[in-house]
Amino acid sequence: MEKVSDILESIPYLLKMPSKWVDYDDEADVLYISFKKPQQANDSIMEDDIVFHYHNDDLVGLTILHAKGRD
Repeated sequence: MEKVSDILESIPYLLKMPSKWVDYDDEADVLYISFKKPQQANDSIMEDDIVFHYHNDDLVGLTILHAKGRD
């Protein structure tokens, strides 16, 4: 699994990045990151308010809760 600390350090940059791969819900303060479209995730694991989405063994996306509070 990816190091959570590495992901957390990148959040301020991801919030500023306009992309079809990154979406931010300001009202809910949730950051969605897709590494594959469509994700077709069939498993998810939550750690430290980050949901790791997997398709089999491949990480296909992240959902980061309370994203702005982490920068």
